[in-house]
Amino acid sequence: MQQAMELQQSPALNVAPAVPVAAARDRVVETSIPARLDALSWSGFHTRVVLALGITWILDGLEVTLAGALSGALKQSPTLHFSNLDLGIANSAYLAGAVLGALGFGWLTDRIGRKKLFFITLAVYLTATAATALSWNVASYALFRFLTGAGIGGEYTAINSTIQELVPARYRGWTDLVINGSFWIGAAMGAVAAIVLLDPALFGPDIGWRLAYLIGAAIGLVVLLMRMWIPESPRWLMIHGRPEQAHAIVDDIERSVIGHEQDQSGARFAKIRLRMRDHTPISEVVHTLFTVYRQRALVGLVLMSAQAFFYNAIFFTFALVLTDFYGISADHVGWYILPFAAGNFLGPLLLGRLFDTLGRRTMIMFTYGVSGLLLALSGYLFSIGVLSAQGQTIAWMVIFFFASPAASAAYLTVSETFPLEVRALAIAVFYAIGTGIGGVIGPALFGALIDTGSRTSVFAGYLLGSVLMIAAALVAWRYAVAAERKSLEHVARPLAFME
Repeated sequence: MQQAMELQQSPALNVAPAVPVAAARDRVVETSIPARLDALSWSGFHTRVVLALGITWILDGLEVTLAGALSGALKQSPTLHFSNLDLGIANSAYLAGAVLGALGFGWLTDRIGRKKLFFITLAVYLTATAATALSWNVASYALFRFLTGAGIGGEYTAINSTIQELVPARYRGWTDLVINGSFWIGAAMGAVAAIVLLDPALFGPDIGWRLAYLIGAAIGLVVLLMRMWIPESPRWLMIHGRPEQAHAIVDDIERSVIGHEQDQSGARFAKIRLRMRDHTPISEVVHTLFTVYRQRALVGLVLMSAQAFFYNAIFFTFALVLTDFYGISADHVGWYILPFAAGNFLGPLLLGRLFDTLGRRTMIMFTYGVSGLLLALSGYLFSIGVLSAQGQTIAWMVIFFFASPAASAAYLTVSETFPLEVRALAIAVFYAIGTGIGGVIGPALFGALIDTGSRTSVFAGYLLGSVLMIAAALVAWRYAVAAERKSLEHVARPLAFME
């Protein structure tokens, strides 16, 4: 249910002198800030934004991979003695934390700004992942994993919304997919860390896994410094009563990118009129997401749920399949994760540009559909026992070459097809619902299926994931929005928009 927006032509910004935010409420401004940001070419500024913010996905990949790769060590730990069910519950706790963190921090991101949340969510993550290394029983481990997930979930909302609002429209699809795909750089780091730290010749059975969780905390400290210079989103500032600050930031960005401010005279840049506000009432948020944009909400829910089950169910139990069905020792699991991670990163890197050229609908349908079909085929081969551990890993590598851009496209869809005032919370809501349906249930379900020792039972779980992905492909083909190469304000006009 795409809404068109008539853009007038005029100078960049037409506002009165700076006044307090409270007094600025309900002022109407005319601005070309979105057009100016979209007119820029890719530059070092955009690269720095991507590196400082996109590293969140690397941290998530590290955390998720460690959870899977360390599962064997946790079962063998003399202090913890985890069962497969315990591992499933702990992994589900991480995802549950991510769900609640996304909702809470997502609401705050839209209300108090993107930049403040960069530091709050990262601080939560840093503290919790370091505490995980000190876990003394199942309950403490699950609690700390829950809090770690809350920090990562909150990061998703602030990070994705900011990147969407700073990156020019023609680069938005590929950039978003590659950033989301960088999850697998973190996965590779986690795999290598597991190989080294789980080596019994180097560390004891209750030491290596604890050191592994400190890696994320160390990286997070560096990220804190990298984020110091990142500006608040000018689009968010414009609507929330701070147009002068928004204008100054865009001027600085232009000087950084092209060496001078862009010429705002004449009719070069499209202009929109906005009524400023200090916040968006929750009732308006709900009405916008589930009434005005009901069709888009359906697409976002389906895409997020399908990929969440598909990914979390399989990847959280990756190590268990290798150890329980193929007899791979826990300290060797990392070697099998590396090619798996390579396929997942190469997918968005090589296919991502097609989302900006062939279009969103075509590529979402293609990647979701192919992933589902390939999972069903490989699941059948697994059930009849014809795959070796190496063959199973190659099969997963090929499947997730397509599934990785599909999953990234789900985040892209929910972050670009809703108005700016509710963007962060929209990401949070659909991530939360999708992960709650697909992600929290998935690891626990597959942990129970693996505990049966039956390949047929595990195959049934794979079939469920396959059906969800194929259904999502059909929904996307019918209802997804063709948002490629379009300004965010064209895809979904701000709630503050004035005719």
